[in-house]
Amino acid sequence: MSETIELSIESKYEFVDMVASISRDAAGRIGFDEDTSGWIELAVREALINAIKHGNKGDEGKPVDVRFVIEKEALSVYVRDRGEGFDHALLPDPLDPGNLLNPTGRGIFFMRTFMDEVEYLSHPEGGSVVRMYKGKHAS
Repeated sequence: MSETIELSIESKYEFVDMVASISRDAAGRIGFDEDTSGWIELAVREALINAIKHGNKGDEGKPVDVRFVIEKEALSVYVRDRGEGFDHALLPDPLDPGNLLNPTGRGIFFMRTFMDEVEYLSHPEGGSVVRMYKGKHAS
């Protein structure tokens, strides 16, 4: 049996901490250890910042929707923006020597590193959705 938490926030960075703390709590309820819960929280934080900054372009009138699906052995997180979308395959490799000193550009890399699955979807009503999944067996 699963449990779902859904919320919608304005595109304001001040809400990132609140939503990220929900992810840590959800991870703890599943039984992830403290380190893994922290990595999940960081991945969610990065997804939220990307949705606000890149997806919604900082437009506070555009919401960011977040859904946590808490299962016995796994956590799925969906973050939806109202932006135009992007081709994540075109992103530069943050580990390329020419990019190592760049102050930005590692958010998606962190999300992929800390979660078992990261998927980018187009929402039928507009915007993009990032789906992240972490199974307890992989912690």
